[in-house]
Amino acid sequence: MWVLGLESSCDETAAALYHPESGRFFERVARQLAVHAPYGGVVPELASRCHLETISPLTHAVCADAGIALAAITHVAATAGPGLAGALIVGLSYGKALAAGLAVPFVAVNHIEAHMYAAGAEAEVHTPFLALVVSGGHTLLVDIHDALQYTVLGRTRDDAAGEAFDKGAKLLGLGYPGGQALQELARGGNPRAYAFPRAMLHDQSWDFSFSGLKTALVYFRRDHPEAHLPDVAAAYQEAIVDVLVRKTLRAARHFRRATVVLGGGVTANTRLREHFLAEGARQGVRVLLPSFALCTDNARMIAYRGWQVYGARGASTLDADIFPAFVAAPRG
Repeated sequence: MWVLGLESSCDETAAALYHPESGRFFERVARQLAVHAPYGGVVPELASRCHLETISPLTHAVCADAGIALAAITHVAATAGPGLAGALIVGLSYGKALAAGLAVPFVAVNHIEAHMYAAGAEAEVHTPFLALVVSGGHTLLVDIHDALQYTVLGRTRDDAAGEAFDKGAKLLGLGYPGGQALQELARGGNPRAYAFPRAMLHDQSWDFSFSGLKTALVYFRRDHPEAHLPDVAAAYQEAIVDVLVRKTLRAARHFRRATVVLGGGVTANTRLREHFLAEGARQGVRVLLPSFALCTDNARMIAYRGWQVYGARGASTLDADIFPAFVAAPRG
């Protein structure tokens, strides 16, 4: 039994094979960094074209890696949203066509849900648990009830955490992608050198806000042009990390959840991982961090989530459509 997962929500094309009986994964990823770097961000039209050119070759390549024929695929799962509309259409259409041609079940996967449940592909995770999804476009705090049901407790009211990293990097004159560049600069800095605001840290809601932090950095750079950049980067990064860690663990205590699972590209941030593990241990909360391969956009989590959804709900219909904006699953 082999589940094919296809991911094309933004600027990475990925195809992965998942073998549920053994837990093995095979994956191929085509990254578009060089294509979009001259523009300082993702160009949707270029992203869609790259997906169109690479998705079929990647699928055949990952089958070769696993030592199977295309006909050995028993289930196909593809990202339906959220993401860039044109990019989503490429992956979803290819996945549906392949499933129809092979006469196998097809599952349309919610990309954000895949991040929520991704840690289960590597470790045993029992429901209920709390999930924090932090990426370039989303910051969500979610209470997971079972394989299909969850409650979104809070989300960002403006910029997502990943967006705050990228915009902060741009304000510091760093390259693209910004989050990684800012993290590297921050390694040589003092996170306590400057005090940046922690918006909504003590708010009664579980929402987040990072736009004010970006504005604070704008004014700080204007008023302190001589400031040591590694210290600025470290203090700015710490403000983002501090809010994510403290608010999430406070929610874990409030809802009596013994396990917190992280997902999304920002989860690859070293300082975030260190801070979460240390604070989780101190407070007696199990913190599960996915491997770096499962943090960024990837097809492993799509294959795993597709298999999970298929087992709980069955296959999707072949008229399943894309949804560029996040749509939470209904309760019940």
